Amino acid sequence: MATKIFVNLPVKDLKKSVAFFTALGYKFNPQFTDENATCMIVTEDIFVMLLVEEYFKTFTKKEIVDARKSTEVLVCFSAESREAVDEMVSKAVKAGGTVPREPQDHGFMYGHAFEDLDGHIWELMYMDPSAINQE
Repeated sequence: MATKIFVNLPVKDLKKSVAFFTALGYKFNPQFTDENATCMIVTEDIFVMLLVEEYFKTFTKKEIVDARKSTEVLVCFSAESREAVDEMVSKAVKAGGTVPREPQDHGFMYGHAFEDLDGHIWELMYMDPSAINQE
């Protein structure tokens, strides 16, 4: 079964969020972009829908979590190397993001994270391929 993943996140200012993620190197699908939402392309099968908060509310009756005060989800992507992890965190900070914690080094696995302009936490991790038990 073919699967595509769409993560939906509320944002306060769509233009600022697009500028932030563009600075990190992401592209957007103009076919699914308007004043309420945009589709950020992560891979050919993974997308992040950035939705203006008022529009996001049309999809749920629940309160939207203020990601600066509470955490509902941690989005984690793999990276090709330890250096790629640090490079993305550095880009995020230069674009206005913040770092919620120090990097975590477990020898075979290295991770770091950043918070975007709305406080959503994005984790990046690199795992040494030789450490993965291949059966």
